[in-house]
Amino acid sequence: MLQIAAAYVVDLIAGDPRHIPHPVVLIGKIIEWLERLLRKWTAPVVGLKVSGVMLAVGTISATYLIMSGIIAGAYKINYWLGLLTSIWFLSSTIAVKGLGCAAMEIYTLLKTGNLSEARKKVGWIVGRDTQNLGEGEISRATIETVAENIVDGIVAPLFYGFIGGAPLAMSYKAVNTLDSMVGYKNDKYMELGWASARFDDICNYIPARLTGVFLLIAFLFTGKPVNKAIKIIVRDSSGHPSPNSGIPEAAVAGALGIRLGGVNYYDGVESFRTYMGEPVNSISKSHILDTVRIMYITSLISVLTGSLAVYALQWLTVRLN
Repeated sequence: MLQIAAAYVVDLIAGDPRHIPHPVVLIGKIIEWLERLLRKWTAPVVGLKVSGVMLAVGTISATYLIMSGIIAGAYKINYWLGLLTSIWFLSSTIAVKGLGCAAMEIYTLLKTGNLSEARKKVGWIVGRDTQNLGEGEISRATIETVAENIVDGIVAPLFYGFIGGAPLAMSYKAVNTLDSMVGYKNDKYMELGWASARFDDICNYIPARLTGVFLLIAFLFTGKPVNKAIKIIVRDSSGHPSPNSGIPEAAVAGALGIRLGGVNYYDGVESFRTYMGEPVNSISKSHILDTVRIMYITSLISVLTGSLAVYALQWLTVRLN
């Protein structure tokens, strides 16, 4: 419980230092190596779908075992080294500062009228084409990304961290990385990546719904209309391509009185995402500020709720024994 709180503070202060290699980079290397191995030796025998299951299970298992070994080894050397190692790895699974800083950088560029640089920066955090986006579309892309990543960048790693510490939290990041690398519905990954995509959906199912609850609490603190957020979640969240990402995006759309979704372009190909929310207000850069503020408050609510849940469970266990 205290490790999670400490990791959260470390992330708020330090974020992801660029001069320190991020563990997710190593996970990505494991995925690339396993993919090449499975495509060459296993897929011709058992098929791409079975190989996809092996890829997901192998990556997640390797991540858990490596992380457990590193932390156990650090504790054997010295208790404080083990504690600090665990806290650092936990902090690397959380992306509060990174997400907030990326969004605020885009907001600042829009505020100063530097559209070309804003298009470039938003292209770093979204998959869509950004070279022709105006201020409203840049703002929409930023808001959608921040809202969506409240689940997989904050609440989900905290959720698994509270349950199983750094090894389980990092294993969740392995699931997340698998989905981002191979979970595509294209010719190359339709079969090999299906298991990774399903694992990601399953692992985010509970955290996404907890995020919806935490967002509603955050709206109370920020004076946003909770009833409108609930209405949009119920009405629109299921229209999102992801069974989980629609919840935070719909919640933010309802609370801010804006409409998310619409036409995006990927490698020049038009793609329409179902609308979420009602266009009571035109999307502007100020809504980026609102979304970032909501994200920070939601992250704090997540840490406090998780800590209280662990404390209550420990208290109940002692009483029952």
